[in-house]
Amino acid sequence: MTNSVRVAAAGLLLFCTAMPRSIAQTEIPVISMKTTATPPEWALLQQHVMDQLEPAALEFVNKYTNDDHTLKWRKEWPGFDGSDDGYESFYNFPLYYAIGGPPSIDRLSRDLWEGVTRQFTQYGQIHDEFDANYDWMHHGESYTNFYFFGLSDPTNQAFRERTVRFASLYLGDNPDAPNYDPVRKLIRSPINGSRGPRFVNTAEDWVTHRPILAHYPLPFDDIPNVTSGDAWNDDVLFQNILNAINQRMMRGDVPLNLTSTSLMLHAYMSTGEDRYRTWIQEYVSAWLQRVRDNNGILPDNIGLSGKIGEYNDGKWWSGYYGWNWPHGLYNQVESTVIGGTNAYLLSGDPDCLELPRSVIDLVTSLGREENGKLLVPHRHGNNGWQAFGRMDVRHLFQLWFISRADEDWERLERLADLSEFDQLNYSKGKGDSNHTGSWVAFVLGHNDDYPLQILNGCYEETLSRLSRIRKDETTPDEQDVHHWQKLNPVILEGLVQLMHGAPNHVYHGGLLHSSLRYFDPDQQRSGLPSQVAAMVDRLTPDGVRLNLVNLSSTEEKEVLIQAGMFREHNISRIRQLEVYPFQFNTINGPHVTVRLAPATVCRLHIGLDRFSNPPSYRFPWSQ
Repeated sequence: MTNSVRVAAAGLLLFCTAMPRSIAQTEIPVISMKTTATPPEWALLQQHVMDQLEPAALEFVNKYTNDDHTLKWRKEWPGFDGSDDGYESFYNFPLYYAIGGPPSIDRLSRDLWEGVTRQFTQYGQIHDEFDANYDWMHHGESYTNFYFFGLSDPTNQAFRERTVRFASLYLGDNPDAPNYDPVRKLIRSPINGSRGPRFVNTAEDWVTHRPILAHYPLPFDDIPNVTSGDAWNDDVLFQNILNAINQRMMRGDVPLNLTSTSLMLHAYMSTGEDRYRTWIQEYVSAWLQRVRDNNGILPDNIGLSGKIGEYNDGKWWSGYYGWNWPHGLYNQVESTVIGGTNAYLLSGDPDCLELPRSVIDLVTSLGREENGKLLVPHRHGNNGWQAFGRMDVRHLFQLWFISRADEDWERLERLADLSEFDQLNYSKGKGDSNHTGSWVAFVLGHNDDYPLQILNGCYEETLSRLSRIRKDETTPDEQDVHHWQKLNPVILEGLVQLMHGAPNHVYHGGLLHSSLRYFDPDQQRSGLPSQVAAMVDRLTPDGVRLNLVNLSSTEEKEVLIQAGMFREHNISRIRQLEVYPFQFNTINGPHVTVRLAPATVCRLHIGLDRFSNPPSYRFPWSQ
């Protein structure tokens, strides 16, 4: 353990006590832009991509869903796995509407959520509209879809009722789902949900997941007669694995449960009720205390009494989705980034980020250099630290984007070759967030061709998936539970990055933090107005540089700009660039309306006071 890790651990509890100041703005100022020009290529392509996603989405939905918006699939699906994949298949539809997609997508996305919920209730995975029992990596995949409804219409009564009901599953006062221990500040099992904590798993629970887990390291290296992953597919030997999991993994808390802070923050931003904010701060604080108690190392299993390693002979490793199994380091970084940034959004206190930093600093201190690259351990088992390799730094870019702290950039420089991100390397993959590093390189002044590259890349992926959809002749019995999410043609990464000045959300349950957000004042809705294009092309020390284009040559357009996806920032001032004399406007609030004359092309520097306000889903004109 290095001194730096010990020092960080010693101060972990002194955090998250600062409350953001109140929003001072009473009226939304309006500024006018009249600098006409030929629209740039990126703006035309952005509009084209936005327009083409709706027919692509409809073609996808029409092929794979019934009239009642359930999936055209099997009549039965056993185990507790699968509902996440149903929700994931359409997870970004509500986000597409929220950034400016057509109103038809809003209604469709809600119908699809209802259809998946009904279908997987019949299969047995969903109870009372929430996953009956699963872990928070998979809950996170499911409820990202649900969180985006907070951006599209937070006043919808069905949405608000569900938000409060779902959050109640984790407050600790719901006798039907006692997932949370409010005294010890722990979630009582890694498998939890609307039926409460699941301390004992059955063979049927795991039936659809066993072939997948056979490709991962074993959860323990001392299971009787089990020496390889092949045991997952052997009914007799699998029982030995299941017995070990039930005895050592299924009681108590794990870092993966930090992803539940997104559900509670979602409830806070929907209702403004302090009990959700308090829950997040107390729960994240509890995990920081556990790091402190464990000499600066994040423990991955906490017993029901609150003791580290209570069911693992005192070992701080060998928990569910912990340091050893199945993904190791990846889950420890991801879940702490989600939990830490959620707490930071509420408080504006940078000490909230010490939780993910402690994980990153720990493995960095244990790293070794090979061929000029720093390799860090990805697993810890009975034989110590192992599985050395390069770190997946996507989450580190997320951490830096939130903090903008020099120390987080230094972490990136130690762990990543930043030159690798100067050029776009489009790759297909789950999550629609493969290019966070390339986007960061762009907004810091590298690769000015990035906007066209990412928009073309995303559009080409949409076309590729449409081609696969049209050629798909598989039957429901031949389709696995991941079939549709691999074909979802709504690719939003480039749009989110360019429009909102932000990386796409952390896939397994993170919320979408951003520099800016847009509303259409005329339509009283979320998203850019039609025929308006926006691109943040620089992050600056005190704000962002924003390009706005009115693609209409005959109509004036108004776009309302919000500082932060959740109005968490304030706009200090706006300066029009490249026009003399420069136009300055002092704003001092989270919103400003920009009036664009026909065919206007303008570039603005928007000063931001970051994390100045309590986050909220409330629309700018709502009381």
